[in-house]
Amino acid sequence: MTPIGTAAVMVAAVVGTAVVGLLVRWVDRKVTAKVQWRVGPPVYQPFADLVKLLGKETLVPAAGNRWGFLLAPVVGFAAVAVSAALLVAVHVDPQAGFVGDLVVLVYILAIPSLAVILGASSSGSPHAGLGASREMKLVLSYELAFVLALLTVIIRAGSTLSLGAVLEQQWAGRAMLLYPSGLIGFVVAILAMQAKVGAVPFDIAEAETEIMSGVFVEYSGPPLALIHLTRAMLLAILPATLVTVFWGGFGPGPLGLALGVVK
Repeated sequence: MTPIGTAAVMVAAVVGTAVVGLLVRWVDRKVTAKVQWRVGPPVYQPFADLVKLLGKETLVPAAGNRWGFLLAPVVGFAAVAVSAALLVAVHVDPQAGFVGDLVVLVYILAIPSLAVILGASSSGSPHAGLGASREMKLVLSYELAFVLALLTVIIRAGSTLSLGAVLEQQWAGRAMLLYPSGLIGFVVAILAMQAKVGAVPFDIAEAETEIMSGVFVEYSGPPLALIHLTRAMLLAILPATLVTVFWGGFGPGPLGLALGVVK
């Protein structure tokens, strides 16, 4: 892939996952509102919230580490951007990947959680510090399960560590999800995905009723907008990762893209 093609894939991946992630965030809020007998927000609300935060002032705690506090959201966003580009590139051209890119993807997807821990620990807030300790426990609990779930796919695919090879093998045969071991791994990976995005019941790091938004309590303005955007993009990237690894990906052509969206 040429440098221009790589840049185009990167931009398309970031913009696409950001839009899809924010729309998924709206669906989540809309369903929650309906369950509580409320109307819920309009479809543009997540986008409006992001724009509003970008116009707010950035406040840095006096007792915190300024560089660690401000750098953490950037690191988390960069990680999801690279993972999105990697997934899109493999679907555009399975041969564009490299040996071990599946391992690299697993490492990259762990960075947003580590960035949350870094930012909360750098804030100097006891509430954020408590949230960071809870986030550490979450990472230790779900990362091993997530890796073991992916290990079933690696073994089934002939011990390959290439995303493209896993994808092509499923296109030529059948999805990993259709094997008993793949189905079990898929269910475990879904639970780990819930924990990665901090969704209920894995929201102890934020725990708004206990520690006032926990890890994010001291953030405001553009850094907070970047955090919300990163979380929203994960809502698109993590399901896309599971579909790619366990369910044959999005497939070639427009029909394959449509089928991937349904998955």
